[in-house]
Amino acid sequence: MTTIHAIGQLRAALERGAAVRPQVGGFPYLAESLRQAGVTRCRMAVPANAFLYLTEHGDVVVQGEPLVTGFATAPPFDRAALVEALRADQAGRTTFPEFVRGCWDAGIAWYDVDTTARTCTYYSTAGDSYTEDYPAVTLP
Repeated sequence: MTTIHAIGQLRAALERGAAVRPQVGGFPYLAESLRQAGVTRCRMAVPANAFLYLTEHGDVVVQGEPLVTGFATAPPFDRAALVEALRADQAGRTTFPEFVRGCWDAGIAWYDVDTTARTCTYYSTAGDSYTEDYPAVTLP
C-alpha cells in the first residue's frame, strides 16, 4: 500500500465517522468508522496534539495545533478532572479541542484507543492510567 492510500483511507474514515456520529455519545461511531477502515489503534500525544493512527494500510500521523510549545511542566494526574472532561465530551458539551485541553489539565500526557478491544486508556507522566470501554455500535 502507498502512503497516499493510507492517508486517503484515514481521511475517508474520519469524514464518515464525523458525518454519522450523534452529538451526544458520538465517539463509538467515530471509532467504529476507523476500525472498519483498518485502524487498529489511535495514539494521541496530548501536549503535542498529535495523533498516530496505526492502520492495516500504513501508519499515519496527524499533527494538530500543539497545546504546549517550548518548556512546560506536566500537570499532575487528576482522575476526577479526567472523568469530568470525559463525561462533558460524551454529553456533547465540549468541542474536541476543549476535550483535549481538559485531558491535559487533568494530567494526561497521552491516550491510546484500541479499536479491536474497544477501549481508551489515558496515561499520566507518572504512570497513572485510566481505562474506559466504549460500546459496539452499528454505523448507518
